[in-house]
Amino acid sequence: MRENYKKIIEIQNEFAKRVISSDYFSKNTIHRICGIDVSYDNSNAFCTAVIINKNTLDIMEIMNEKSKVKYPYMTGLFILREGKPILKILKSLKNKFDLLLIDGNGVLHPRKCGLASYIGIVIGIPTIGVTKNLLCGSILGNNYIEYNKTILGYRIKKNNSKAIYVSVGHKISLGTAIDLIKQITKKEEFMPEPLRIADINSKKYKILDNKLKIYDHKV
Repeated sequence: MRENYKKIIEIQNEFAKRVISSDYFSKNTIHRICGIDVSYDNSNAFCTAVIINKNTLDIMEIMNEKSKVKYPYMTGLFILREGKPILKILKSLKNKFDLLLIDGNGVLHPRKCGLASYIGIVIGIPTIGVTKNLLCGSILGNNYIEYNKTILGYRIKKNNSKAIYVSVGHKISLGTAIDLIKQITKKEEFMPEPLRIADINSKKYKILDNKLKIYDHKV
């Protein structure tokens, strides 16, 4: 297992060099945004992908996938645990999307390649990392996040609500990422809509699966 950790670190170091932190699109070409979140029950990963219309926030598609995972959560090595479930569900989606949101870090990572950057490079689509916990760096007075004297992310916090931490995944600038996340977050919420719905749905999917197990056992 240590060899796998070493291999992922090598991939992160290599992929960090390939991250594109500028906009590889025109803002008016972003119409469909996908958000992915994963809930866990022991070795089972319950992954949900949600595609919304950027302008109306209407849901266009929801997809659920159950996968087996063999790696525990390791700080900075989230790729090992969630990489395969996320890539699996992306292949199952029927609709195309223009931008991907990952519940994980992008370049806001000690090796400048978190889950969002890894997935973005693999699929070649603009990707943003959004997390509820700060992995590294210091929050400056203007809410930008600095790590090793480099700006790698941004904190968004509404009044007394919870904060989220936004970073470049791939093929997008930090400024555009911040603007888009704010645009698709409802006034009464703190998470952008695709990730908020994906989070709720993945948890419901896990609960339903457990209920079905209980039912099968009783039968």
